[in-house]
Order: sequence, then C-alpha cells, then structure tokens
Amino acid sequence: MALSIATDHRLTYADYRKWPADERWELIDGVAYAMAPAPTISHQMMIGQLFRQIDQALDGASCRALIAPVDVLLSAAGDAADQATTVVQPDILVVCDPAKVTENNIHGAPDWIIEVLSPATARHDHLTKRALYERAGVREYWLVHPVDRVITLYTLKDGIYGGPEIAEMAGERSPAIFPEIVIHWQAILEKLPDSSVGSAEQHA
Repeated sequence: MALSIATDHRLTYADYRKWPADERWELIDGVAYAMAPAPTISHQMMIGQLFRQIDQALDGASCRALIAPVDVLLSAAGDAADQATTVVQPDILVVCDPAKVTENNIHGAPDWIIEVLSPATARHDHLTKRALYERAGVREYWLVHPVDRVITLYTLKDGIYGGPEIAEMAGERSPAIFPEIVIHWQAILEKLPDSSVGSAEQHA
C-alpha cells in the first residue's frame, strides 16, 4: 500500500517542491504518501497504449490528455498554488478547462482520471483516491486492473459517485462523459509482453 509519513504540520505544495526530484510523492490533505517504485514494463505499456488512443481521439479538441508524472493540485482555482495541501499524479488525465493548465501543473480537478493498478497501490487508489476525486469533482474515474483484465468505473452525478460499474477489458469502451473517445481493448492487450500481465504485475 502507499505509505504515509508523519509530520507535526500539514504539508503544502511549497514543501513538496523542495523534495528530491528522484523521489515521487503525493500529498493528500497535507499528508505525504510515498508512491510505488518504478512500474513494470506491462504496467507502463498499458498506460502508454491507453494514453495513445485517448490522445489521438482528442486530436483537434479543446480537451487535453496528459500522462504521469504531472502534478495535479486539487484545491480551489483561486487558492495560491504553493499553499495547496493535495497534490496527486494520476497515471492518465484529461482536462478540458484551459484555465486549469499551467506550465508546471494542473490546478483544479481534471474531467477524467485513469489509474492503472498495481498490488502496491490498489487499496489506496480504490479507497483514498476515490473519495478524494469524488470530493474534488472529477467527473469520471477509471481504475484499470491489469491482472484481472477488468476496469472499475465511477461517474459523478449530483456531486457523488454512485456504485461502481465493473466491466471486462474486452471489445470497445467509451467514458460516459466523452462518448467520442473509444478505447479498443484488444489493440492494447496485443501490445503487452507475451508473458502474462498477471505474473509481471506481482512484482510491481
């Protein structure tokens, strides 16, 4: 699981930016969480292939797809960036409001976030981040399970995520908020290493 470090005060983005560049952390409500070690090749390829399809589908659109690492500050747009106490690095995100995009980070909730799970982060992504993204107003949240070849989907309605939808990683799938983006799962799975995703992910 993602491990937190104890401090006697709430940390901010100003603190976060002073940490070594070769260490990856996230802040959630002022608490620092160490991110998992470098992902497996299968994990990276899953992210890369998903991003490629999404980015191509958005070509010419006002929305922008981004891939980790990119700092996402989940605080009010009017708040000073350095005082933000929640900073995350989703695997993939789509943001449609250009006012949220700066040269150094995204300041405000993305419209769509995808996290590709590994055993080290699955609980954190399912529980802590799901609650965080719901509170921040992320319109759609996907958790991609490479081992089980399923996806868990949450869509925001009236400010809350309802019960999750669980779907197989097969055929085609579009996010509810972006029906024009079509994910072709077979094309992604064919790009993964010949060895099973499951055995590779056990070492994530």
